[in-house]
Amino acid sequence: MTEAIIDDTLRQALWTAVKMATPLLAVALVAGVAVGLLQALTSVQEATLTFVPKVGLMLVVFWASMSFMTATLTDFFTGRVVPLIAGG
Repeated sequence: MTEAIIDDTLRQALWTAVKMATPLLAVALVAGVAVGLLQALTSVQEATLTFVPKVGLMLVVFWASMSFMTATLTDFFTGRVVPLIAGG
């Protein structure tokens, strides 16, 4: 196994991690901005007001995108890692 193969596999693994994390991070960003705007408009500064909606929305999005994440990870392993383990 050459250094180029290892580097390419790590690059592809990081890209797979980015693709899997994007839905959760996008929802956390949108929820944080929305709640922050609501807090700024109403002058309510409560720490749990930002935490609870973010976690709730992230759980819903995680549940909804679980099949996408599983398929992405399975494709990475069957297309890249398993052939390397098998000696390809």
